Amino acid sequence: MNKTRYATYAAITAALYAAITLATSFMAFGPIQFRVAEAMCVLPAYTTASIPGLFIGCILANLIGGYGVWDVVVGSAATLLAALVTYALRRRSRFLWPLPSVLFNAFMVGAMLTYLSSVGGALWFNVLTVGAGQLLACYLVGIPLTYGLDRTRLFEGVQTR
Repeated sequence: MNKTRYATYAAITAALYAAITLATSFMAFGPIQFRVAEAMCVLPAYTTASIPGLFIGCILANLIGGYGVWDVVVGSAATLLAALVTYALRRRSRFLWPLPSVLFNAFMVGAMLTYLSSVGGALWFNVLTVGAGQLLACYLVGIPLTYGLDRTRLFEGVQTR
């Protein structure tokens, strides 16, 4: 993939992630959250350009609607780590692709929310509630997204699988 196409895919991914998260911000932030844009966590199985795109999109969304610098650092790091592991799993079953996002976000964001005691709760409560929201977004929306992407020509010639 040439550099222009790579940068374009990354930018579109970042913009979509941030826009979807902010459009659904009423349910995208907090100890009980459902971040619809996390369905895009399957994209690294299709193209490496989505890795920086997801990371930058998460930074943008967390800068505007999150818990400040903590969410920008911890939440975005969780998304970056999940994207890298999803890329590593790209030749495995599509049902494994959302798992890194569920686990990294559940534990990292759950721990962050516990540390920021104003959002309250014990660690395991936050891990479970963030993890449940991730599980729903990544599997109920993300897996059907993979079937849709397989039927389109969107990633034709850029697939990394």
